[in-house]
Amino acid sequence: MCGREPHVPAERLVAEMVPPPRFDSVRFDTYVPDPAQPSQAEAVTVLSGFAAGIGGATAAQGGKRRWFGRKPQAPAGPRGVYLDGGYGVGKTHLLASVWHATAATPELKAFGTFVELTNLVGALGFQQTVKTLSGHRLLCIDEFELDDPGDTVLVSTLLGRLVDAGVALAATSNTLPGKLGEGRFAAADFLREIQGLSAHFRPLRLDGEDYRHRGLPEAPAPYDDEQVTRVAYRTAGASLDDFPSLLGHLSRVHPSRYGALCDGVDAVCLTDVRAVPDQSTALRLVVLADRLYDREVPVVASGISFDRIFSEEMLRGGYRKKYFRAISRLTALARDAKPLLQG
Repeated sequence: MCGREPHVPAERLVAEMVPPPRFDSVRFDTYVPDPAQPSQAEAVTVLSGFAAGIGGATAAQGGKRRWFGRKPQAPAGPRGVYLDGGYGVGKTHLLASVWHATAATPELKAFGTFVELTNLVGALGFQQTVKTLSGHRLLCIDEFELDDPGDTVLVSTLLGRLVDAGVALAATSNTLPGKLGEGRFAAADFLREIQGLSAHFRPLRLDGEDYRHRGLPEAPAPYDDEQVTRVAYRTAGASLDDFPSLLGHLSRVHPSRYGALCDGVDAVCLTDVRAVPDQSTALRLVVLADRLYDREVPVVASGISFDRIFSEEMLRGGYRKKYFRAISRLTALARDAKPLLQG
């Protein structure tokens, strides 16, 4: 991967705002609610009704008819839903199901992470992003993040413009593992940060434990360099990188291009995985982990285990939600890589 220098035109960023490959085939009826968590079945019911009510016309056509050039009035009541829950409870599965169940054509629906949305604004500019997305029926935002006030205000302003244009919104975010059930932590922060937009969202609590860890063994122990190298050479489409070198390469590639960086990669092999040295590097690694997880790319690694790559200070800091998500996802991808070692 260190030898790749992807260039991504702005129009590709818009065209790729669809559910990632991992969630191509998910639907509401493929989500299996935990019987011990009634909030999961309730979320399916509420979100199914929400998607059914959006319709397939453009936002402009779906609003009231314009008389003498006046803007259509925004629909009464909440225009969006927000899923508040922990790691691995199926929020992205349900968010993608909303996208798939909405009757509009793919060109009139957008799906992306909070980071991808801010990257889109950076590539197109604010006004052009508003113009591009205002004709949509639905915008899904996965992993809405509250740790960058500037980006949060930017996206909040964007969402306000889109709601005025009649675009339906659906969003997810994470509650910290230690905060589950304590005063709707994530929902309260989300609604406070988006200020006047709170009336447009119905918060839905999604309780449960990380499905990636249910009944499964702990993350596999790291392999040695020789094993990792052997897997890389015998696996078609595998990449082989020294972990510190890969981290250095990520600093020279904009995070909006990390998806393209993963194009055509069927397995990632890393040697000498070690603790991430600083916050900026850690945040770039989080984005790469998300893109690999979206594409279901297994990861084979030597060095330390993935639950040790972020320092205790990082896991207690303001970006801890991102780091816990990355650990969960990298652990899942390490498990997925086990068959490669048996070949």
